Amino acid sequence: MFCLSNRFAAAAKLGLGLLLLSAAICRAQDAEVSESKLKALYIFNFPKFIEWPTESLPDDRSPFIIGVIGDNPIANDLEAAVQGKTVNHHPIEIRKGIRSGADATNCHILFISAKEKDRVKELIKQLNDASVLTVGENERFNEDGGMIRLFMEANKVRFQIKDETARKAKIKISSKLLNLANRPSG
Repeated sequence: MFCLSNRFAAAAKLGLGLLLLSAAICRAQDAEVSESKLKALYIFNFPKFIEWPTESLPDDRSPFIIGVIGDNPIANDLEAAVQGKTVNHHPIEIRKGIRSGADATNCHILFISAKEKDRVKELIKQLNDASVLTVGENERFNEDGGMIRLFMEANKVRFQIKDETARKAKIKISSKLLNLANRPSG
């Protein structure tokens, strides 16, 4: 009975989290917030539905690191979105100006700007199988080895997930988030 209650409580929390995420993002989209700010909200909320290996956050003081490669206003929007927030009680740190995948192996999330579309394969290879959730916005991001692709459709932010790639990096994405993802066409 105890295990069932814990599972129910966890499922209820996850369901409530998804509901709140959807409501917040819908309100933001209705208020005509910039594309960059909307994508920053998604990136900020993804960790609520993703598990990293325990060694990636070894103690309570370890920061949860979101890195950004490439010139993109999303870095500043991420800083604003995470101000004073935490991920599972870990302070969030935004790192801008990362130039290579090797420089990002200590990140938990790495956003790769669309301006870096010709380097995506190289950047991901440089991560060397580190447990880094890669997020990008160019059309071929998932095909080039990225995990979550953000894109606009009907004035709304949508996303596609390549779960196999995440699992290879020892990152577990909740089935609830996987079910919200758009399926690639073709």
